[in-house]
Parts: sequence; C-alpha cells; structure tokens
Amino acid sequence: MRTLKILLAEDVHMVRGALVALLELEPDLTVVADVDRGDAIVSAAMEHRPDVAVIDIDLPVVDGLTAAELLHKELPSCRTLILTSLGRPGTVRRALAAHVTGFLLKDAPADQLAEAVRNVAAGKRVFDPQLALSAWDIGDNPLSERELQVLRMAAKGAEAAEIAAGLHLSAGTVRNYLTTIVMKLNARNRVDAIRIATEAGWVP
Repeated sequence: MRTLKILLAEDVHMVRGALVALLELEPDLTVVADVDRGDAIVSAAMEHRPDVAVIDIDLPVVDGLTAAELLHKELPSCRTLILTSLGRPGTVRRALAAHVTGFLLKDAPADQLAEAVRNVAAGKRVFDPQLALSAWDIGDNPLSERELQVLRMAAKGAEAAEIAAGLHLSAGTVRNYLTTIVMKLNARNRVDAIRIATEAGWVP
C-alpha cells in the first residue's frame, strides 16, 4: 500500500494537533509537515514534497487560497484540499480559480477527511455538491481587483483617508470607488456592500 504524504496548514494549535492525529490514524496517510501560517506552506512543501496539502482557508500572513495558488505554481504535483468553516459560494469559485482540487467543510464527518485526501491525491475533485451548484448560481464577481482592495480595507474598518494612504490614492478617488462598489452590488450602502461581498466569498 502506497503511503500518501500530507502537509497540513492550520493556525489553531489544538485543531492542527487533532487533525494530525486524525490523519495519522489512517495506515496509508502520514503527515510529513504541519505549519501555522500561509507564508510557510510553499517552503515546507518544497522541503518535504507532499502528495496533498490540507490547508485551512483562514491563515495568518497569507490566506489559504493565495497560498494554494502559490503552491500550484511552485509544486504542481502537490494537490490541495481546502478546509473552511464557512461554505460561501464565491469562495468555492475562488478555490477553483486557484487550482484547488478539493474543498471540505470543517464540520464534515471525520471519516470524510481521509477519504477526501485519497480522492484528491488520485486527481479527483472533491467539492460539496450543493456548494458547487450555488457557486455557479451567484454569477461572476462584478468588482475589479482595485475595487476589491478598497472593499477589503473598508471591511476591516478603514476610513476613506486610511484606504487612500494604503493604496496611494486620493480620498476622493476612494470615495468614488466605494460609490461604484455599492452600485455594482445593488447594495443600500457601504456596510451592505461589505455584507454582500462577504457572503458571496469575494471578500475574505
């Protein structure tokens, strides 16, 4: 029986320990590396050459989907399985665009994780069927990359002047972007726009 090598990325120490223990119970799976930050994934993968990287979507420094995309570029032989506690349709679409092979909710039964790892390693896509359908139902993200940058900062509580300084724009330009974002999302105001984009998974 071939043993599959797993890299695990999870920032919550107790959860990471539990996942490592769970995977190590399987005779054909072994965790060769575990990290707690998104920016540590590629270097660990290059050192240990795992078959599958199991990555939490919400990681510090570099988020899980960005890390998965970087990993695909540097080590395309390593397939990725994203773990998340929130199954937002837009996040599934982002995962597909990042060449993620699997997407599993954290509240899935424990035995599904090992099976998902095996399927991902075999080149099969593993996505919750209902999530996959709803991902197509919501349509494409109407916001440009710059608009997303503005909205991400607004979602973290930044005011127009702070966003302008961070993105090297004028405050007036930022306010214009925010107005356009509200219109594109058919939102009532900035707070509603943030809610819509967050629920769709366009803003992490």
